[in-house]
Amino acid sequence: MQTPFPLIFLGIILMLLAFCFVTVQQGTVAVITVFGKFRRILHPGLNFRIPFVETIFRRISYQNRSMELKFQAISQDQANIYFTAMLLYSVLNEESQTIENVAFKFMDERSFMQALIRSVEGEVRAFVATKKQSEILQLRSEIINHVKEQLDKQLEGWGFHLLDIQINDITFDEEILKSMARVVASNNLKAAAENEGQALLITKTKTAEAEGNAIKISAEAERLAAQMRGQGVALFREEVARGMAIAAKEMESANLDASFILFSMWTDAIKHFAEYGKGNTIFLDGSSNNYQRTMQQLMSTLQGFEPDENGNKK
Repeated sequence: MQTPFPLIFLGIILMLLAFCFVTVQQGTVAVITVFGKFRRILHPGLNFRIPFVETIFRRISYQNRSMELKFQAISQDQANIYFTAMLLYSVLNEESQTIENVAFKFMDERSFMQALIRSVEGEVRAFVATKKQSEILQLRSEIINHVKEQLDKQLEGWGFHLLDIQINDITFDEEILKSMARVVASNNLKAAAENEGQALLITKTKTAEAEGNAIKISAEAERLAAQMRGQGVALFREEVARGMAIAAKEMESANLDASFILFSMWTDAIKHFAEYGKGNTIFLDGSSNNYQRTMQQLMSTLQGFEPDENGNKK
């Protein structure tokens, strides 16, 4: 049984229609060429094309892309510095000219990646070559800004945009790391010694101030005590003199010899020596000549004391 010609023609039409419609995934665009020449781009969704005339040359994603770089640079003082960086880039926009640049500037994706990596490494090496190794750790943000400034225009010509570059790790040769560790350790020891010295100085100063204040307080207290003792002795002597003068006046008014008072004081003194001498031996000259001499000495203490009616010394 032969297949009717209309059915064959209908099948051919359906096949042609199937080739006319193309689906483009979200986040990508399709580059259409006509006989090898760029014609237009197809955006995400269902698109129509002329079959066997318009061909899809390449599908390009405009989503963000990332890659990790590891490379070496030499500083101004000839130190080897090792970098680990992450690049974040994407297609500049979805315009026709931008997509055309992305599709045809490089032969393939591998060539573009190689050019991008070498460009980033070259800019980092050029910047690091002007700095000393001791400065590199503090210039992380400056390195990033330098690379972005130098590559932005170049990448725009390729149809790409460098969104961000992150320098995740900066390391040095083992000998440099050891020397840096020793420098840090010595600086820490120096700071610790300075802090301990300051603490000791403060402690000594406060101790000296406390001792000085204690000495001042003790000296002031001793001075006041000595003054009060002197005043007490002076008052005691004044009272003794006043009492002796009054007693002498009373003895004189009673027609008694004033030497009796002195004799009484002398015997009381001897009694006091005996009570509080704690076993010490006291030798006293008991001759009449010594007694008269002692009385004369005691009487001489009464000379110049003439009490008034209240018993005070004139």
